Amino acid sequence: MSHPPDYGIIYNWDGAPHGYSPVPQSMDAFLDKTYAPLEDTQVGALFWCVGEHATRWPSDALELVGDLHQRRYESAASYIHTENIRRMLDRGEDPQQAVIDRGHELNLHVYASLRMNDNHFNGAQLSDLQTLHHVELTKLRKDHPEWLLGEDTEEWFALSWNMAIPQVRENRFQHLREVCQNYPWDGVELDWQRHPFHFPADYAYRLRYIFTDFMRAARQLTDELAQQRGRPFYLAARVAGSIEGCHRIGYDVETWAKENLVDILIPAGAAATDPAIEVSAFRALCTDRDIALYPGFDGGVPGPAAGPEGETARHNMRTKATAMQYHGQGATGIYAFNWHADRDSKRELLTQVGAVQTLRRQDKLYNATHRFRQHTGEWRGAYQHDRLRGTLPVPLYPTMRETGPHFDLDLADDLSADPPATITLRLRLQDWVAGDEVRCCWDGEVLADPDISYCHGGNPKPISDVSAAAWHSFALTADQAARGLHRIEVVLLQRHPQLACDLILTDVEVVILY
Repeated sequence: MSHPPDYGIIYNWDGAPHGYSPVPQSMDAFLDKTYAPLEDTQVGALFWCVGEHATRWPSDALELVGDLHQRRYESAASYIHTENIRRMLDRGEDPQQAVIDRGHELNLHVYASLRMNDNHFNGAQLSDLQTLHHVELTKLRKDHPEWLLGEDTEEWFALSWNMAIPQVRENRFQHLREVCQNYPWDGVELDWQRHPFHFPADYAYRLRYIFTDFMRAARQLTDELAQQRGRPFYLAARVAGSIEGCHRIGYDVETWAKENLVDILIPAGAAATDPAIEVSAFRALCTDRDIALYPGFDGGVPGPAAGPEGETARHNMRTKATAMQYHGQGATGIYAFNWHADRDSKRELLTQVGAVQTLRRQDKLYNATHRFRQHTGEWRGAYQHDRLRGTLPVPLYPTMRETGPHFDLDLADDLSADPPATITLRLRLQDWVAGDEVRCCWDGEVLADPDISYCHGGNPKPISDVSAAAWHSFALTADQAARGLHRIEVVLLQRHPQLACDLILTDVEVVILY
């Protein structure tokens, strides 16, 4: 079986360009908005989301998007997005075919991306099902609440399919079969991470054989299509960012790799970017099997942007640093998800993160990973399988032997070949005051005399001279920050005697500026 070409960057579009023009959207406007971000970048493949549960093409076996509520919509956004699709179909146009044709004109590979268990039902419960008005709600889901997870999963995802139900899997496979057979894609992605609540809680690992069976059926389908068409038809799968996370959700990635059930493996966070994907561990699974590895980025890392830089600058610097790490750890390329963009808004990243050479001499921010959980509000529970080994935030407590938490940072820049202007280790301490004594060690060496500045949350003109958090910064040399793994330890020696609250270490980062 042939190996997929190196794509540099795989760009996943969720179909949003359908909603970027007033109704009725012309096909030219739709295609321009779809491909404007990708032209003249490092993107080599577009993964096009073909919908969630209803189809975007006429089908004898599946429901067409908008039909359940007779093309009446719950919001203006749903109306614009869905009616633009339906008006194209009414005119005899086919947006899927048009996306493929335009991508091939631009020398891009185009894959169908199928979300296996998407849940954008805004936390609706089983009791809401009969009155719920949502464009992606289908009659099948409405008629069979017993096929949904309900109370057996995180509350927000109560209306997710229970993939242990055979009829549910047959519906999902019918969707897969139709989209693959109906169109001349270069391949298909099974996006298991949208959203990874598939089985009753605590059963996923024991039921992982069910997904392996599904993957075998999908591989047989793609192999048959490749043989019929006389050209490769590649199979990609998006999974969790760690082996442990995969096991928790029900992905037996070791067996998938061993049996060559995928051509492209995409480890990624389920909700926002996981900047600590276990690329080396996945690489070990893939190398002998000739499976391409594309660690994924989402729209951003969860939690507040705490640095002194502006939010966009901080995001770009962190993305470049993480991409450099992934390349160094053996990634084939980079996968971009939810990078909604026009022609210019993501161009800096899309022309740089796909290759080491274009990431050289770019400002970067390497940081320790946050364990982030959302317990209330929207998307509560969504983050539980991501960043499982996040080391921050962490309270600093006195210890018997002057010990503190340690953090391993993988610096991927070759600073001897590309000397930077400055290298700075920064620690952000919440509820720090003068009188707190904190020791920081870099690779076992004590760093003294930090530059201390108060954190004002990005406000360029704060009215106060102090704040509830402070940055402790240490200048590093190129030799100290040589390429490779470095260990930072932070120890609380003495807490101010008048403070009863914990001292929280929220951020540990190395900033490299050229």
